[in-house]
Amino acid sequence: MKQKKILVKKISSFAILPIYAHPGDAGLDLTSVEEVIISPGSTKLIHTGLEIQLPPDTEAQIRPRSGLALKFSVTVLNTPGTIDEGYRGEIGVILINHGKHDFQVSVGMKIAQMVVKPVLKVTVEEVTSLTDTQRGSNGFGSTGELAKKS
Repeated sequence: MKQKKILVKKISSFAILPIYAHPGDAGLDLTSVEEVIISPGSTKLIHTGLEIQLPPDTEAQIRPRSGLALKFSVTVLNTPGTIDEGYRGEIGVILINHGKHDFQVSVGMKIAQMVVKPVLKVTVEEVTSLTDTQRGSNGFGSTGELAKKS
C-alpha cells in the first residue's frame, strides 16, 4: 500500500508535529500547547497548535490515550472525534476528567492520538423496506445477560 502524506502547519511555537511513538503504531501522538487544569467531572478543550491537510478520501479520528485513562481517568469526551478532510482549523481535543482529583495538562504533554482512516463515500437511497436478518431490530443489550433474563 502506498503511503499517504498529511500536511501539518504549526500555529504555535509550542506545537509538536504528530509522531508515531513506535513502528507499527496506528495513532500519531498529539500534544498540548497550553497549561490547563481539568477539575473532576469537568471538560476542557485542549489546543494542539496544529492545522492539518488530510489526503483525499480520508478522515482523522481523535482517540484517547490508554495511559491517561488508566492512570488518571482522563479521556477524550467525543471519542472518536472526527476531523473531516476539508477542515483547516486548529486541532482541538476535548478532554474529560472522570477522576477524583484535578488533572494538570502541561505544554508538550501527549493528550490524544490521531488515526488517519479511509472514508467510504456512499449514495443514499430511500426505500420502503429492508431485508430481514436473524438479528432484526434487536438493539441495545439484545445479546447480553440482561436480555436473557427478561
